[in-house]
Amino acid sequence: MATFLYKLGRLAFRRRHFVALIWVALLTLAGVGAASAPPAGNSSFSIPGTEAQKAFDLLEQRFPGASADGATARVVFKAPSGEKMTDAGHKATVEKTVDELSDGSEVASVADPYTGNAVSKDGTIAYASVKYDVSGMELEESTKDALEDAAQQARDAGLTVEVGGDALQAVPETGATEVIGIAVAAVVLVITFGSLVAAGLPLLTALIGVGIGVSSITALASALELGSTTSILAMMIGLAVGIDYALFIVSRYRAELAEGREREEAAGRAVGTAGSAVVFAGLTVVIALVGLAVVNIPMLTKMGIAAAGTVAIAVLIALTMIPALLGYAGRRVKPAGAKGKRLGRSRKGEPQPDASQPEQPAGQPKANLGTRWASFVVRRPLAVLLLGVIGLGAAAVPAASLELGLPDDGSQPTSTTQRRAYDLLSEGFGPGFNGPLMVVVDAKGSDAPKDAFSDVAGKIEGLDGVVAVTPPAPNKGGDTATITVIPDSKPSSVQTEDLVHSIRDAGGDIEAKTGAETLVTGSTAMNIDVSEKLNDALVPYLVLVVGLAFLLLIVVFRSILVPLKAALGFLLSVMAALGAVVAVFQWGWLSGLMGVEETGPVMSMMPIFMVGVVFGLAMDYEVFLVTRMREAYVHGEKPNQAVVTGFKHGARVVTAAAVIMMAVFAGFIGSSESMVKMIGFGLAIAVFFDAFVVRMAIVPAVLALLGKRAWWLPKWLDRALPNVDVEGEGLRSGDERGSGPDEDRELVRA
Repeated sequence: MATFLYKLGRLAFRRRHFVALIWVALLTLAGVGAASAPPAGNSSFSIPGTEAQKAFDLLEQRFPGASADGATARVVFKAPSGEKMTDAGHKATVEKTVDELSDGSEVASVADPYTGNAVSKDGTIAYASVKYDVSGMELEESTKDALEDAAQQARDAGLTVEVGGDALQAVPETGATEVIGIAVAAVVLVITFGSLVAAGLPLLTALIGVGIGVSSITALASALELGSTTSILAMMIGLAVGIDYALFIVSRYRAELAEGREREEAAGRAVGTAGSAVVFAGLTVVIALVGLAVVNIPMLTKMGIAAAGTVAIAVLIALTMIPALLGYAGRRVKPAGAKGKRLGRSRKGEPQPDASQPEQPAGQPKANLGTRWASFVVRRPLAVLLLGVIGLGAAAVPAASLELGLPDDGSQPTSTTQRRAYDLLSEGFGPGFNGPLMVVVDAKGSDAPKDAFSDVAGKIEGLDGVVAVTPPAPNKGGDTATITVIPDSKPSSVQTEDLVHSIRDAGGDIEAKTGAETLVTGSTAMNIDVSEKLNDALVPYLVLVVGLAFLLLIVVFRSILVPLKAALGFLLSVMAALGAVVAVFQWGWLSGLMGVEETGPVMSMMPIFMVGVVFGLAMDYEVFLVTRMREAYVHGEKPNQAVVTGFKHGARVVTAAAVIMMAVFAGFIGSSESMVKMIGFGLAIAVFFDAFVVRMAIVPAVLALLGKRAWWLPKWLDRALPNVDVEGEGLRSGDERGSGPDEDRELVRA
């Protein structure tokens, strides 16, 4: 591995024009594809194997032409204080609005509030339901404009008017904080390298990689039914790992220069050593993201594969474009320990955290912070270990109260018309009105379908937590009917979830008596089924991903205990991160600071998504930091000294990488999409826990306690495992490898 990557790095350095041309061509091709691609259509949210999805599919079969997946809108009207919606003037305004809405070419139907019993008991609030032939993402802008114009005209007539539903669904915005995150990353890189040129390389390559990845996703969005959130998450993860991987290689390149090697040789060795760590770190991220397919939720699978593709691009760019750009930069990228004139004078003789300098004789200058910290940990490993584990355990306590659900209009900011419509409907008709349950009765196997419909409706009316039940609405064939049930609790509540299970239990008794099958669907029931499906898949997913990565790390570290320690440390950090998410988004701690206007259940995808992404990202630091320790160990250092050496060369880089990744993820907290906001916060806090508590404290403490046993591997397994040579041992025999005449000329030109 190291030898192959060494040759690849030297080749990219020499043929930098060709390498740069390839990546620019790919970026251009992806950009043209994204610009010419049709707009993304409906990102289908099918959940195979759930009752809600089965009922949805049955509706499409038995009620053809009903546009079951079409967009909906609820135009909610509220009369001024002291007036009623039944007043003649207000009634005329509403009827005019209904007429205007009915004229749209994509409108399937509009329900008049006064003929559809859609006026509140106190007469102050009414709503008109609009059904469209196409999904919210496929609606033409003219249709959305017509909806907003009709609402505005009713406002001008003196009514309070808000629009709910998915007809006005928009692509989520991330806000200016994303740019701030990149700016923070730039500042950290400048401080780390002491050079604007060296700092600019990771940013440039990461942006190119993300540009290719996101543009490719945009180009394929319509064909593959990719949602807007897919590209945002790919951008989030691609930026973070892209900067980190490039940072690792540039840092090692400067360290090789500090040892006196020529630039092409230094580039080859940087890619051969740090590049090997990048490859395996990237593999763990890809395994974790692609592994999301085991959940069997198509939308989540697509998100994982798209993000994994962006990570793969980041790895390839780090291995090829970074050495090519280093060739262009020439002497403008200084060896470790040498700073550019504009950023301060060189401090000769002062060891730098990322410099692989030979050991200094006695009386050398004061050790860097990474060395001092590692020396402290190996002297007091048990105290550091206990403090780290107890601290993460305390942070994980809120996770015991975790409640899962999917966001609805009630979780949107109060500045949106969808949220205000949600609140008006709750005020006029009760909280459960925003999450009606649709009961589908399949009486094809029943001898008396009408009696079965009546039995189901009567049984549901007698259940606790039910406010209203509409009469059964059969299809033309008379073998299937729909019943709408209004709960007395909001859609994301535990009470509504209990009601769904009660209806399903009651349906089982009715099926035994009448032969009619009862199914519960609708967005609320679908959300409940998704949460349960994700809960059921979490353990198998964890076993699969952690198991595969565990085997991969055994190959990398040639140890049993080091990968085991890495996996256990990850579990600590992800549980602590989930606890922080619960504290902020469910309990409301620091919610104002995070821009969380409405607390509630944690997004049901969050635990499994964090397990996948955080595990992959956590292994970045594990691989990069511990490979430097193993490199020192296999080269003859004692176990504790190898830990200190690993920190001497890697602590500053890992710290910078973690701060950059946290800054990039935290930038997405400003998103208008609650799911993106929650994931951004969760990943940022998880990286903090994993990098600064687990990898920088618990890992050296455990290795110090284990000593030589940390690197134990059964002899039979050692013989069976392939030697991937992540430490670059094979390159040490090539110290005298010279450059040919052509290579010398290339170096002179550099």
